[in-house]
Amino acid sequence: MTEAAATHIFELVTQQARLSPEAVAVIDADGRPHSYAAFEAAVRQAASLLKSQGVAQNDRVMLVAENCFATAVFIFAASAAGAYAVPINARMSEGEIARVEAHATPRATVYTTGVSPEAAAHAKAANATEHETDFGHFAIAVTGESDPEYVAVGEAQTAIILYTTGTTGAPKGVMLTHANLLFAGKVSARMREMKSGDIIYGVLPLTHVFGLASMLMASAHAGATVQLEARFQPAKLYEALMSGVTVFPAVPQMHALLMQYAREQGIEKLENSALRYVSSGAAPLDPAWKRKAESFYGLALQNGYGMTESTAGISGTRNPIGTPDTSVGTVLPDIEVKLDGSVGGEDVSIGEILTRGPHIMKGYFRNPEETARAVDAQGWLRTGDLGQFDDSGKLNVVGRCKELIIRGGFNVYPPEVEAALNDHPDVIQSAVIGRSVAGNEEILAFVQCVSPERFDVRALTEFAGARLSSYKRPSRIFPVSALPAAATGKVLKHKLLDVFAELVNA
Repeated sequence: MTEAAATHIFELVTQQARLSPEAVAVIDADGRPHSYAAFEAAVRQAASLLKSQGVAQNDRVMLVAENCFATAVFIFAASAAGAYAVPINARMSEGEIARVEAHATPRATVYTTGVSPEAAAHAKAANATEHETDFGHFAIAVTGESDPEYVAVGEAQTAIILYTTGTTGAPKGVMLTHANLLFAGKVSARMREMKSGDIIYGVLPLTHVFGLASMLMASAHAGATVQLEARFQPAKLYEALMSGVTVFPAVPQMHALLMQYAREQGIEKLENSALRYVSSGAAPLDPAWKRKAESFYGLALQNGYGMTESTAGISGTRNPIGTPDTSVGTVLPDIEVKLDGSVGGEDVSIGEILTRGPHIMKGYFRNPEETARAVDAQGWLRTGDLGQFDDSGKLNVVGRCKELIIRGGFNVYPPEVEAALNDHPDVIQSAVIGRSVAGNEEILAFVQCVSPERFDVRALTEFAGARLSSYKRPSRIFPVSALPAAATGKVLKHKLLDVFAELVNA
């Protein structure tokens, strides 16, 4: 079967099973290898199981999951059953999952109970039925009628819905088609020159676009192996890098924690490793930190830029080691990018990044108004990011039009965090912003209350923690008597760091 023959994502697995049935497709979180032939058999078995639960064409199948073989299997099995997979992180709170479920109306929900205590807790609350199979331990709950959507078949059909909370705090389901994901897998694999025999370290969550597209789809396209890990642990990563892993995509914090672990073991550099490609994404690169990382790996640290609505990739670097470049590289093949200078301020070379091509989402699920705001009639996606091209044609991301915070590679939208804080009875209102730190962003929350000096910050931290995923929780909370505001009452977030400099810098 040629590349062009694949019109559904599950056909990537079918194709590789025909070409190299004994090649290892997935190394599970428990260390067990699974061949492409076993992968295909598991996908077909899981698809039959979904159909036996009433899943039909264009239904939704929600996956409350962490990385494991079963998660990968059900992502492709939903495709084989003609349905959309809706993968969400099992570490989300009960309320967050309920909001997604209410919007997506899945026919069935799969919980990866074998690798995730949180998934097991959610499964128990849903009274889900446990299943023990050759491809993993999981539970399934039949959610009810899912009101199938009418959509085009083939490549234009939705394959995956990934939920973001959006700038309003309401969940938005990004519809990624089979064509989107097939394209993303191909581009990612080619950019890394991946091939059969490569092992890609798979700790990026499959429930987010970075892991889904540039890790799972890329490895399936290339016939490579993805070594899955449910949760990041520096010691396990180091062991994997010394045991055959060749490709390692990550976010900056993973690199930093690995280097810290190595130093604690008296290791200054990674030596005698098969690693040949290492990249960082989803957060800005600091030049000094980049130099340290390249010295540790003995390899160039590549960078890239993308978002959920663009199926991950828009641009990427192909730099030799030692290059001081911290741009997000050149635009990827078959993708267009232009800058809208009307929002760039005084510097006419800066503008909002707009992009168009086969990577652009189909739209937001059941939200045509937001879709129209995001993608214009000519197919240009407004990213909300400010960019600038340098003299060599490389794209630099210089800021954001929106308030989006990227923490640990995950998107955090301030209105959602503010809503959780504002639910506390002692909070009048709150304002949440992000602030850059080395290779990441921290979340700062300014909370207006009656008596800042007597306010119980620890209690509010616990209160918000029960309502938010760990990566959405504020790094620091500052009780204040008033927030800077315009005459209309609108909080002036751009003044927060200046007005409360003493508190922040204390």
